[in-house]
Amino acid sequence: MEFDSEVGRLQRLMAASVAGISRRQSILENLRVGAGDRVIDVGCGGGQLLGHLAKAVGDDGMVYGLDPSADQLRQAKTACGEFTNISFLERLADDTGLEDASCDAATSTQALEYIPDVDAALTEIGRILKPGGAFVNISILWDHFGFHGADEALNRKIIEAFKAHCSHQMLPMELPGKLRRLGFSHIKDRSLAFVITHRDQNSPARYTEQVMAGFAIKQGVPKAEVDTWRTQLAKAETEGRFGFTSFPVLTTAHLG
Repeated sequence: MEFDSEVGRLQRLMAASVAGISRRQSILENLRVGAGDRVIDVGCGGGQLLGHLAKAVGDDGMVYGLDPSADQLRQAKTACGEFTNISFLERLADDTGLEDASCDAATSTQALEYIPDVDAALTEIGRILKPGGAFVNISILWDHFGFHGADEALNRKIIEAFKAHCSHQMLPMELPGKLRRLGFSHIKDRSLAFVITHRDQNSPARYTEQVMAGFAIKQGVPKAEVDTWRTQLAKAETEGRFGFTSFPVLTTAHLG
């Protein structure tokens, strides 16, 4: 899925929702960077995490915000304009341009599953990390993701169409083995799964629905069917039978 201006806007709204806030808190609790550290956020998007990292590493540290999207990086630069210890890299995850063993820590939030050659990206992360460096990632188990409340057959059609939006549907299941083969140790997983029953302005369900609707149309699902799906979800919400489930997984590891 390409993060064009509209999808990027919705992604930033999701990141600003209660689910995005809780994920950033989990990353900060597990990454544990300190003053003077150098840390990279792979797929930094609109930069929601960068300011927190910049405060943690202080003036003597450096935060690298890497993203291939120029639009996302423009938003990140605006959001992080007050910080002088953030460097923005408009590059792919498998070619950061950084020196070997130059980072104390690396993190990525719901980005690696979109990279076709995720092994190359993980190899690059291992290359730029110092021995003992921490890696914290959040990816979603997409087979356990979806909406509830619409007509079952139509709902399944939309969800099945959306599966094509990423390259690695169940990356958290594969990630521990991939990291182990690259020399990482102390690999741990923790569920960040959640259930939402409403679509207010602070709900990731509201923005995820919009992303899925647009993607389904691009995949060939008739717009009329997509509109019907959204109408059914709205009706389900008013009747108290709406649901949105997501299964993010936090994976932590250290190099060596």
